[in-house]
This record gives sequence, structure tokens and C-alpha cells, in this order.
Amino acid sequence: MRVKAILVLFALCLFTGFVFNQGQDFSKVQIKATKVAGNVYMLEGSGGNIGVSVGSDGILIVDDQYAPLADKIKASLKELGQGKLKFVINTHWHGDHTGGNAIFGVDSTIVAHTNVRKRMGSENIIRDTQKVPPAPKEALPVITYDESLSVHFNGEEVKAVHYPNGHTDGDGVIFFTQSNVVHMGDDFFAGKFPFIDLNNGGSVEGLAKNIGNVLAKLPAGVKIIPGHGPISTTDDMKAYHQMLLETVDVVRTQMRSGKSLDNIKAAGLPAKYEDWGKGFINTPTWIETIYKSLSKSSGN
Repeated sequence: MRVKAILVLFALCLFTGFVFNQGQDFSKVQIKATKVAGNVYMLEGSGGNIGVSVGSDGILIVDDQYAPLADKIKASLKELGQGKLKFVINTHWHGDHTGGNAIFGVDSTIVAHTNVRKRMGSENIIRDTQKVPPAPKEALPVITYDESLSVHFNGEEVKAVHYPNGHTDGDGVIFFTQSNVVHMGDDFFAGKFPFIDLNNGGSVEGLAKNIGNVLAKLPAGVKIIPGHGPISTTDDMKAYHQMLLETVDVVRTQMRSGKSLDNIKAAGLPAKYEDWGKGFINTPTWIETIYKSLSKSSGN
């Protein structure tokens, strides 16, 4: 069993290492827990934010970062509550959100959209050239959904809803209906340009549409957990939505006037979005993402 566990951990490190954090020293990462609202907390470490429901039924988490952080995440969960971890819900397939699946899934049930299991179970390409090997069997979701799924846990309905072709083709937004908290996964990078996985079903226009649709459903006073960034409000996500609409329109307009990608990059974006390009995705990369996505959708 120990040999099998070591092999699984090695496979997970290989899988997650290809997604955004190659070569990171995880020994220096600290897990920070913050109360969001109701039963829900947010854990920050390295990779995507983790949502946590704690209560009389036990513990449910949304996403689980990287495999080498599993022990630190377990320790943080114990500080929040002594109940058993029963469910892991993945917002999408990327390794900085699913890297701990095979470890946490040993004693709990992994839930995700159908395309998350498909992507994790096969080799994929990210950013045109980066090969991501299949995740080990132990990491794959065992319950999948196509449109939506509800887990009734800790006194509330935890509802996962699929929003197609935004960040990826398997995105799930998680609604904690009584706590009034929503986990957006990587559909929402708070205050920063997002990464859109064009090789795996992502679309800038699809993301903008999805964010608009989610905003229309959000109740008053809701707290929002982004895939990356601090706990946010509806106003924060409205600003993000406006950024998506404006920057896509800027690039689309220049494309229609016949400008090349290099020319559009040289022109840049409105000055008010300068700070948005100081995250994982800088301004030239975001312009290129929009350009490629629009070209793809138009068939060029």
C-alpha cells in the first residue's frame, strides 16, 4: 500500500507540476483560513482558493490545490472542525485546483462536471505546447453532472451549476445557498486578467456571457470566492464583467479594422486596466488570448 501511495503521489506531482507552478518549493507555503459567511470558509495557499463547508454533517471542500500541500490543508481543516471530510467538489480540471484529489478522495467522494473527468483522464495540451499527462485513476471524480447537481450538507443545498465554455469546457460554479456564498472557480480572477484555456474549451466571449448570467442570479449581500484573489463582492464581479466586455470590444474593433496582433499589442488597452495586467496574465498575454479566441470563434 505504501508503494502504491508513493506512486500515486508521484503521478499527481507530475500532473499538477505541468499546470502553472513548475518548480515551486511547497515547503514554504502556508495555508490561511478566512471565515466567509455562514458555514463557509476560504483557504489560501498555492493554487486556486479552496472553499470549505464545516458543520454537523462534517466537511465539504471545493477544490484542493496541489498534492504536496495535502497535509497542510488537512491540518487547517482540523482547526476548522473535527468532522470527517466527505465531499470534494472540483470547479474545473486544472492541477492547481485538483492536485490533491487522489489524497483527499481516499475517504471522500469527488464530484465534478463530466468534462472534468474526461480532461483529467486523458493527456491534454495547455497554452498550445504544454503537455499535461493523465491524472491517476484515484484522482478522477466518481460522481459527475452535465447541467447541475446538489449536495444537501450542513443544513444547506450546495449546488454546482455548469457554465459552458468560459475558463474551460467543464466549469462549475458552486452556490452555498443558505450561507449566501458563491465559489466561482477560475471563471473569476479577482481584479486581474483571467487565464482562459483555449485548448480545452475556453472562450473569452463565453466567459463574459457566463459572468453576466451568474451576476443576474446573485442574491443581495452574497460573498464571492474567486478562483484566485481575495473574497469579493457583487460590485467586484461587476467590475470584472465590465473589464471583459470592454477589453474584448477593444480588440475586436481593431481586428475588424485589419490590425495585426502585434499592432494591437502595441496599442495596448485603456489605462484604467493597467493594474489588471499585474497578475498571472499580463496585458500583452491577455490581448493575445482575446485575439486567438475571437479568431477561433470566427473560424479564421
